[in-house]
Amino acid sequence: MLGHRFSKFEPPKDDGKSDFERLLKIFMQLVLLTSGNVGEALQWMTEVDKQYNLTNPNYGMGDFIDDLKRKGYIAEEGPNGEFKLKAKSEQNLRQSALEEIFGKLKKTKTGEHKTYHSGRGDEATTDIREYEFGDTLEQISVTDSLRNAQINHGLEDFFMTENDLEVVESEYKTQTSTILMIDISHSMILYGEDRITPAKKVAMALAELITKKYPKDTLDILVFGDDAWQIEIKDLPYLQVGPYHTNTVAGLELAMDILRRRKNANKQIFMITDGKPTCIKQGINYYKNSFGLDQKILTKTLSLAAQLRKLKIPVTTFMIATDPYLKAFVREFTKANNGNAYYSSLQGLGNLVFEDFKRNRTKNL
Repeated sequence: MLGHRFSKFEPPKDDGKSDFERLLKIFMQLVLLTSGNVGEALQWMTEVDKQYNLTNPNYGMGDFIDDLKRKGYIAEEGPNGEFKLKAKSEQNLRQSALEEIFGKLKKTKTGEHKTYHSGRGDEATTDIREYEFGDTLEQISVTDSLRNAQINHGLEDFFMTENDLEVVESEYKTQTSTILMIDISHSMILYGEDRITPAKKVAMALAELITKKYPKDTLDILVFGDDAWQIEIKDLPYLQVGPYHTNTVAGLELAMDILRRRKNANKQIFMITDGKPTCIKQGINYYKNSFGLDQKILTKTLSLAAQLRKLKIPVTTFMIATDPYLKAFVREFTKANNGNAYYSSLQGLGNLVFEDFKRNRTKNL
């Protein structure tokens, strides 16, 4: 009887992919890790190539770089000829993040956030009801209405009345305005753990998801450290952590200002963070305290959570940390806002954001 036989593991090749496509996938991951620094990403890639033979005698790194330029992914800009990402690469990053986290989705021209309200919506259900004044012709179930007319009046002298008509029930699909808040305080890269890259990837995937599947929705992205400011979707690959404290209040205030300008009745805030609020602004000065939960900062943060609750704007917090006292803060914040909270690993972050976005708990029409 033969025992187990072991041989050198050889990973499966990407069937059907060209050398360029295979290397492009690796390059895009490295670009995200280097916050859009093409030169640094190519240096890393060259070192990896030396160790793991990414290229071959027929297609080297020089060929790959030439193809990146020729196909419109990068360009040489600046006085020293530095490589810069082009819009095609930025879109490729968003699409790759979408496929990695959410899977491949089909594009649609209408929003698809369902509510529990039925009526003259745009998605048919399996429910049938009697005709009511104001129902449209498109809603009438022809088969059911003809059957009723035959049963009620016979076949010899066929006619149909209003009482014979039945309509197919339909559901509304709502439009939603979403704010995604990303913590860029220094703790997002502390202790040797890169937390900002997964956050950027989730933001890019969510942006691509809304563009493709919910084009009538709006997505605004803001970052918060000592202050808070809005960024464009195209800026996401270049986002970096700074030497900042965590001014959650500034982020929530900016989110409220943005949502006031949005006309959609359904509004929600997603907040990705790994720590407690440690900073608020008082006039032109900053009040900071990184040691524990400062009552002054906490009171201001919880007050804003309550204001958002009155405005019917739920905040879903994705906490990338498991410290007990941080969990206690999140529970208190969530209770004040009547929102949701998740304690996520970096690997599960994307799926949680996606599921909560799809669930769309705000149903106000």
